[in-house]
Formats: sequence, structure tokens, C-alpha cells
Amino acid sequence: MMLKKLSTLTAGLLFSVATWATPAVEITTSLGAFTIELYPEKSPRTVELFLMNAKHGFYEATIFHRVIDGFMIQGGGFNQAMTEKKVLTPALKNEATNGLSNARGTVAMARTADPHSARVQFFVNLKDNTFLNHRSTSDPRDWGYTVFGKVSQGMDVVDKIAKTPTGNAGYYENVPTTPVIIQNVKILSDK
Repeated sequence: MMLKKLSTLTAGLLFSVATWATPAVEITTSLGAFTIELYPEKSPRTVELFLMNAKHGFYEATIFHRVIDGFMIQGGGFNQAMTEKKVLTPALKNEATNGLSNARGTVAMARTADPHSARVQFFVNLKDNTFLNHRSTSDPRDWGYTVFGKVSQGMDVVDKIAKTPTGNAGYYENVPTTPVIIQNVKILSDK
């Protein structure tokens, strides 16, 4: 985790304050909280849109709707009734050419088969998923998935979510049988 320590002398007392050197958010779920350090220098538009959605409370009361132990946990777009939340933000230009790898603990944008369709849903890699990395721009299947952050605290919570029993919900597979709710996405630093 990238933290800077600042010391301040006020009224004869020495205070030590931790500040974030990079943008970071804390995601509080029904199974605990984890912190994500964001990479705006590598994925500027993705981080900007993610922070905008967090700031406006978009992720509150959404769920981790796709959980595959040994692969990834995906959330940020559906409510507990498995209804997709209305998205008003534009689709993002894929930034997977940024050199970042879908390694364990990294956070990437989910998308459809269109490489430029990511909007709000994200996933946390539970293992090194190098097959999700950018390979080529000549074929849409090879664009990869944009990594825009990494879990810096609370990977044990992510692993706990991964162990949640899953089943089918209508057309959807790998849905936790007990919803894992995103209660809040708190911006710790946006600079």
C-alpha cells in the first residue's frame, strides 16, 4: 500500500496522519471491507469513471453477482433481485494496452464481447489470469480487460466472497445464493 506519513505539531502535540499517495477506495460489503489502490497514470479514463460512479453512490446496494472461486468475483451492476442497474455513463475506450496484467488481486473492468463496452461492472482477479491480458488490437477477442487497480488491503475478504456458495438465478450462473451486497464505496483519496 502506498501511504505517506505526515507529522504535524499542533498545540504542542505531535500528530501523525496517514495520507494516500495514489487514489484509493474502500469497498464495504456484507462480508467485510477491502481497499483498492487505483492506477490513474495507466488507466486514466477508467479510474475517472470509476471514481465518478463511486462519488455519486452508483455502487451502493449493488451485489457481487458472478463469483467463480479460483477465477474472479464480479460486481457493480446488479441489485439483489438480479435486475441490472440503469447506467447513464458512456462506454469506455478499452485501456488494456496499459501494460498491466490481470494478476491476483488486480481489479479490472468487465465488458461484453465488444472491447470498448466497459461501463460500471468490475472484477477482482483471484489468481493470475494472464489470458485476460491484452494481446492484439487486430481481433476484438484479443483486446483484453483493462486493469485499473489492485486490492491493497482486505484480500482475505475478497477470498471469503470467492468461497460463497453459488447457483443459478434465471439466465445467470455463478450467482451467490446469499447476496454479497456492496454497501458503500468510500473514496479515500481521488488524487
